[in-house]
Amino acid sequence: MAVSPRLAGAHGDQTHAHNPLAELLALGRPLIMGILNVTPDSFSDGGRFLDPSGALDHARRMIAEGADILDIGAESTRPYGGAVPVPMEEEIRRLTPVLPQAVALRVPVSIDTMKAEVADWAIAAGAAIINDVWGLQREAAMAGVAARWGVPVIVMHNREHADPSLDIIAEIAEFFARSLEIAAHAGLPRKQIVLDPGIGFGKTAEQSMIAIARLRELKSFGLPILVGASRKRFIARISPASPDHRLGGSVAAHLAAVSNGAAIIRTHDVAETAQALRVAAAIEAVQ
Repeated sequence: MAVSPRLAGAHGDQTHAHNPLAELLALGRPLIMGILNVTPDSFSDGGRFLDPSGALDHARRMIAEGADILDIGAESTRPYGGAVPVPMEEEIRRLTPVLPQAVALRVPVSIDTMKAEVADWAIAAGAAIINDVWGLQREAAMAGVAARWGVPVIVMHNREHADPSLDIIAEIAEFFARSLEIAAHAGLPRKQIVLDPGIGFGKTAEQSMIAIARLRELKSFGLPILVGASRKRFIARISPASPDHRLGGSVAAHLAAVSNGAAIIRTHDVAETAQALRVAAAIEAVQ
């Protein structure tokens, strides 16, 4: 990919003065990332928050419910296929009336994008984290944007198609190793990386469950792990339900993930997830 003049240095050596994600992780409890999709076609809530005022109301509600981070995306990645590619200009147009105003709510904002130029724009607008569902392996400029701004990156495992024959944990580990090489080459410090096994992305239902069950094996990288099982299709394979009726399964998957070492949970349902995590921690504390 050719690097645009804007990405090639329009911001000079500008970096974020501190790392709010590191400060949150230092609290020593699981963090909650609330999902805000300003898209017409996301698999679970597409179209609900296209209106900027509705999107910002939802952001405020998630913060009140316990969100530590807001993850804002303007292009559906639809883990089960069928996503419609969105031009960079349209993605930024959708984000413009929402992201800067969400930043003003004083909770760290993550930009959920596959495009380096969108990430660059979002960080300039105040976002503090890049969430790349292709783990720095789709756009060559993405790692450089993160390095130049000095912001953390969530590196998610992904595949174009599921392959049931794979040892999915070995596949995820190999993917992460490649992403970490890309990050190092771009000058992005290892301590700025969060790993996400990509539940539902390029995986069978069984592989998604295996990724949660064997999550602790990925702790060998020595990096925080994020899990986003919220409303994913594997839940319906166990207990049939539409995406908006998968709350119980989402909470169960996230509790299992935290038990197996997840440091961040990405969810549509902040209040219920926060309550479940607090109760689980309280029970563990009195054992």
